Amino acid sequence: MKFVLGKKSGMTTIYNEDGAQNVTLVTVVPNTIEMIRNEERDGYTAVCLSIDKTKKVKHQKEFRVDNIEGFKENDTIAVDVFEVGDKVSVSAPSKAKGFQGVVKRHGFKGGPATHGHRHVLRSGGSIGSAYPQHVLKGKKMAGRMGGNRSTAQGLTVIAVDKENDMIAIKGAIPGVAGRVVEIVSANK
Repeated sequence: MKFVLGKKSGMTTIYNEDGAQNVTLVTVVPNTIEMIRNEERDGYTAVCLSIDKTKKVKHQKEFRVDNIEGFKENDTIAVDVFEVGDKVSVSAPSKAKGFQGVVKRHGFKGGPATHGHRHVLRSGGSIGSAYPQHVLKGKKMAGRMGGNRSTAQGLTVIAVDKENDMIAIKGAIPGVAGRVVEIVSANK
């Protein structure tokens, strides 16, 4: 299992023998192993990685592993752990969109624009009946949208640039450009 923290750079197109490939570029700054958890002391085995988010703040993430052999504290993990063709999953908080109505948040059709209707074009409509005299839990209504942890699975590493510490992952990955993402590969 390979894992690393990186910063999403943006999307571009790479042309190779397979044709045009839409890829997301991720800058993999060297990760430091802050802590190693073992079965005897902590009850599970894990490796805690960190990167400098800013000069004062670090971003840390713990990855559970089956075998902690080969990991030592204060070692660094860099872009060279990935190879072209690796299948990876990328996790990050999705783009936050703030308070949104039901048309954007849930895909509602909205009300009619004419024939005697006013101000109902993007409204949600009725939210309940006379009984049980309250709004039921889980009712699709307007509210905050996005900002939740999202994972894109089964993505392929198209290119690895060791000089610039970048990898190109085929397709879109969650999150905003410049934010920290977690990249995990199941390949040995």
